[in-house]
Amino acid sequence: MEHRDLNRNEAESKEQASQEMAEFEPMLREAMRREDAPLGLKQRVLAQARERRQAEQRPWWKVQLVQRLGASLLLAAVCGGIAVYHQQAEERRQGEEARDQVMTALRITSRTLGRVNERLTVSSR
Repeated sequence: MEHRDLNRNEAESKEQASQEMAEFEPMLREAMRREDAPLGLKQRVLAQARERRQAEQRPWWKVQLVQRLGASLLLAAVCGGIAVYHQQAEERRQGEEARDQVMTALRITSRTLGRVNERLTVSSR
């Protein structure tokens, strides 16, 4: 008896689902039906797009000003870098020159001390 009740319930469920689909299809067709656009919609959309584009565009002189400022900043940075490089090169050259002078002075001092040492050695004999 239970088996017959299950079959009957299944049949009723299938029939109900079929009826729901039959009701749903016309609603879907109605919702998907093509409608013409309202009059003037295309012109309004194009006009809004044109206005947005014009609002977003900067005047040519502002664009040139920004470009020139950017180029000036880049040029200033490059010139500053070159100046720092030359300053460091000059300091390095001066440091090498001072080192050479110190080495020359040490050689002279070494020779002089060597001579003094020889004289002391000769006179102490």
